[in-house]
Amino acid sequence: MTDHTLTARLERLEIRVAYQDETIETLNTTITAQWREIDRLTRLFGQLDDRLREAESRPAGPPQSEPPPPHY
Repeated sequence: MTDHTLTARLERLEIRVAYQDETIETLNTTITAQWREIDRLTRLFGQLDDRLREAESRPAGPPQSEPPPPHY
């Protein structure tokens, strides 16, 4: 191989590595954002689950916030 051929091959490899580095960084940013969103949704789901369990443990029927009127 000549110097010119080796130089061209090396240049192509360097370009390829640069694009791969950029792709890896983009993927890393995307994955990090997704994990944050998954964590947020997991916490929200836990809160909703707690509220549902609390609601299920209350007696059924309308809440008795006021006593019935005197004419009853």
